[in-house]
Amino acid sequence: MNKRALQPSTRPAGIRCAAFAIALFASLATAAPVGAAPANVAPAALGIDAQPLAALDADLASGKLPLVDSLLVMRCGEVVFDRRYPHDYAATYGKEAHTKGPLNARLTGSYNYFDPAWHPYYHGTDEHTMQSVSKTVTSATIGVAMARGAFKAPLSTPVLHYFDETKVKNVDARKRRMTLRDLLTMTSGLDWNEDLPYDDPNNPSDLMEAADDWVQFVIDRPMKDEPGSVFAYSSGATELLAHIFKRETGVDIENYARSHLFGPLGIRDYYWKRTPLGVVDTEGGLYLRAEDLAKIGLLYLNAGRWNGQPLMTSDWVKESLTPRIDAGEGFQYGYQWWLLPHGDAKRVAWLARGMGGQRLIVIPEEHLIVVSTAWHILNEASIEFDVVHRLLPGVHPHECTPPTGT
Repeated sequence: MNKRALQPSTRPAGIRCAAFAIALFASLATAAPVGAAPANVAPAALGIDAQPLAALDADLASGKLPLVDSLLVMRCGEVVFDRRYPHDYAATYGKEAHTKGPLNARLTGSYNYFDPAWHPYYHGTDEHTMQSVSKTVTSATIGVAMARGAFKAPLSTPVLHYFDETKVKNVDARKRRMTLRDLLTMTSGLDWNEDLPYDDPNNPSDLMEAADDWVQFVIDRPMKDEPGSVFAYSSGATELLAHIFKRETGVDIENYARSHLFGPLGIRDYYWKRTPLGVVDTEGGLYLRAEDLAKIGLLYLNAGRWNGQPLMTSDWVKESLTPRIDAGEGFQYGYQWWLLPHGDAKRVAWLARGMGGQRLIVIPEEHLIVVSTAWHILNEASIEFDVVHRLLPGVHPHECTPPTGT
């Protein structure tokens, strides 16, 4: 795909991401590297220093920052860097692919995370597994459905409204108080410790994926905390949203996203996995191309508008990106968005993050977007800190062309 097609015809107000951008821009300052696509604009023309970008690019290409598959950087809606870093994952994870374990409970198929036919790319295409970036896209789809009037329930609606309570285990007063907002903010109160490594057999996310009925597995979990009070990252909470979306709208969330989110954004090549019972895997099953993931960042940066048309309300965007709970390690959390304060207290980067190194980073003040894909699933790295600490100092003030028709 021509990267120029990433822009809507109305140039959105910019995007700002820190760590990835610097390395990308640096490599553009010299001859275009193997695997790089033509940029719209040279980094220097948009106020980005070359040296920090070149250093980050060199670290990615050499494997010093391991198993990163791609890096894409945009500023002011223009692509300034786009590079792929190829890896032989059949060789890298050959042993693990044939050894049953928490990341390979079924040995074959889409939930064998070492199977090179499925991970990180979908059957040899450019569609890369997004893992938990899928959660952010799920939230976006809910926002679109609310704007269109298809999802009418307020976020204060109890989760059990969508279930037959007589068929749910461990029901107590706290579970009855759990709301849609609690699911979106990872404050469900369910007993769910996903801080364990994903190759730990006790990780509830792995146990869910090894089950047939994921939704029932999650809703049956006992409660641990008062809903809305404690951040506990839960893939299960987001999977409940797939069930709830269909109950509320009457439409499968993937089909809805295809028509009303992906379609308007020009996202045509994607894949979305499903559970053994056919429920959309909203917690981690989406595959997108890096340039299409960047469009999600552009949409939020432009307050929910694309080509001058609102896909979601500006209020939904603002609410989604408002820090609502301390998520640890310097992060706050919104509606399935990670929020990373940096610099002064008013600066907050918006992030979608997925296992193995999937990252969408938006730094709104700098009109910067950075997308990175990777597959270092046995040694999780937080490259967003490299972006902030290494790249942002080389991103200088720049006045973007104001958007028109928005």
